[in-house]
Amino acid sequence: METDKTIMQTLTYGDECIRYQVCHVPGRKAKVAIHVHPDGSVQVDAPQDADLVKIKEAVQKRARWVLDHMLRARELRRYVLPREYVSGESYFYQGRRHQLKVITIQEQKAQVRLYRGRLEVSTEDSSPERVRSLLKDWYRQRAKEYFAQRLESIVERTPWKDDVPQWRLLTMKKQWGSCSPNGTLSINPHLIKAPRECIDYVLTHELCHLQEHNHSPRFYRLLADRMPDWKSVKAKLDGMSELLLNE
Repeated sequence: METDKTIMQTLTYGDECIRYQVCHVPGRKAKVAIHVHPDGSVQVDAPQDADLVKIKEAVQKRARWVLDHMLRARELRRYVLPREYVSGESYFYQGRRHQLKVITIQEQKAQVRLYRGRLEVSTEDSSPERVRSLLKDWYRQRAKEYFAQRLESIVERTPWKDDVPQWRLLTMKKQWGSCSPNGTLSINPHLIKAPRECIDYVLTHELCHLQEHNHSPRFYRLLADRMPDWKSVKAKLDGMSELLLNE
């Protein structure tokens, strides 16, 4: 039975307790893969038939590496301050960090662009309020275009839906997406900051609600059929949510 419940495990390394989430990934044949997310959470992807004892042994062998990355993430989070919208801050786009560069221009149209790994905002008014507004509009436009493209592609492989359903962008504080009773999808524009597989996960999740309108076992079977590794992808998104939702 597929559910959204995850397996949480712990091990002790020195004076530290390492808590990690196990995701059994269908079709995975390689050894376990360990991920430490930006929020300091630990995810372990393992073959579907791997037992917890073997998985724990693998984590134990890399405990020093895991702890180092956990402590580094913990330290970085201490300095996550409210956005000031000035050059030097980092912003996510499709899972990658880009350093912000604010360029003051004269008598030209304001614009935002990705250029050589930087997120450049060119504007005559470089106040934080103006930069924030320009970034917000840029993210929304990118989200509108990319989500439309991905929805069309995913729907082509969705047996219960012949065309792209009605959808809209809706900024939400804690949710990535939702599906209304009449079948309209709402997608958080902040999702454009997430890795592409995470975007596909959210869109697929909401499309599955058009067939199964709750989180029943049938819903999770349907989701697993469309995206076998959804648990691993969801864990990755959960581990980045705090930073992605930070405007």
